[in-house]
Amino acid sequence: MIEKILDIPTRDGAMETFICYPERGGPYPPVLFLMDAPGIREELHDMARRLATVGYYVMLPNLYYRAGTDTKYGPDVLKHGSEEHARMRSVRTKMTIPPVMDDVAAMIAFADARKESKKGPVGTHGYCMSGPYSLAAAARFPDRIAAAASFYGTWLVSDAVESPHLTLGKAKGELYISCAEHDELAPPDMVKELKALFDRSGAKGELEIQPTVHHGFAFPQRWCYDKPAAERHWERLIALYRRNLG
Repeated sequence: MIEKILDIPTRDGAMETFICYPERGGPYPPVLFLMDAPGIREELHDMARRLATVGYYVMLPNLYYRAGTDTKYGPDVLKHGSEEHARMRSVRTKMTIPPVMDDVAAMIAFADARKESKKGPVGTHGYCMSGPYSLAAAARFPDRIAAAASFYGTWLVSDAVESPHLTLGKAKGELYISCAEHDELAPPDMVKELKALFDRSGAKGELEIQPTVHHGFAFPQRWCYDKPAAERHWERLIALYRRNLG
């Protein structure tokens, strides 16, 4: 495997991005792996590596780069009341969809210029706070994003600008939305409303509820990690990309 950490130029600065892909047989279809709220960490690097091994040019950006270089957090980041949690929340609460769409455009342009990355359809998937970003990207860039997935995406129905529930029908690519049965950040009533909107939108794809599990179930180092659901997440994601990216 080839691994690099590169700065991708964006409208607002330099976005540090972990990139990995197989050392033989390229070029590979590009995939944008959008982080969850706790931010970039080795756990996400390992997930990017796993996806890259099956034949993708995986890009994992630090979406908090606008707040500076001190935007990686320690193990207490999920502990409410901790200093790390407060530091993360001070950045997370300023995040909105439109600037991230600028970042998506920058990543696509960067990938197009790399010989290791195959020009053509692009995939994107996001976890937690980035579930909405992934789906919004499919609507914003319908001629490039051929597959988009959201795993326990938070507040997929909201009053945010470009909230994905408003733009599902603009996507041309296949969408996959995976929700946990137990999730305060995507409560059952919201998921029910989203499912109705999804069905009416004419969007290609599916919304699937993972029974018995909690928000964060796919992360191996999270308290709520559920191996069967996590492996199902990999099966669904890789199949989605195989169908649409090759």
